[in-house]
Amino acid sequence: VQLQASGGGLVQAGGSLRLSCAASGSIFAIGYMGWYRQAPGKQRELVATITSGGSTNYADSVKGRFTISRDNAKNTVYLQMNSLKPEDTAVYYCNAQVVMSPRHHSDFWGQGTLVTVSS
Repeated sequence: VQLQASGGGLVQAGGSLRLSCAASGSIFAIGYMGWYRQAPGKQRELVATITSGGSTNYADSVKGRFTISRDNAKNTVYLQMNSLKPEDTAVYYCNAQVVMSPRHHSDFWGQGTLVTVSS
């Protein structure tokens, strides 16, 4: 199973970006999916998660600005980021709980995509 993230880049403060992360491989089902980020010199932190049923959870720092969504048919999770701030600068990682068979599931991480917000 692989998670391929894309969509990062350089944007000015107040701008928007949309991240995508597609899961591929031997997938029976996917449970929760999420986005995390790690800024230079800081620990990785949760940004947002979404369950297979569509329930979402957000870090307080991004509530009202970021929206997580998923397309179960495409095994893809998205993160729409609006009103970006310089403090959103980080490497963003996608994460998914993948069920490979009824008795085998595991967490997988994408390779990370860099988001840089200039002031």
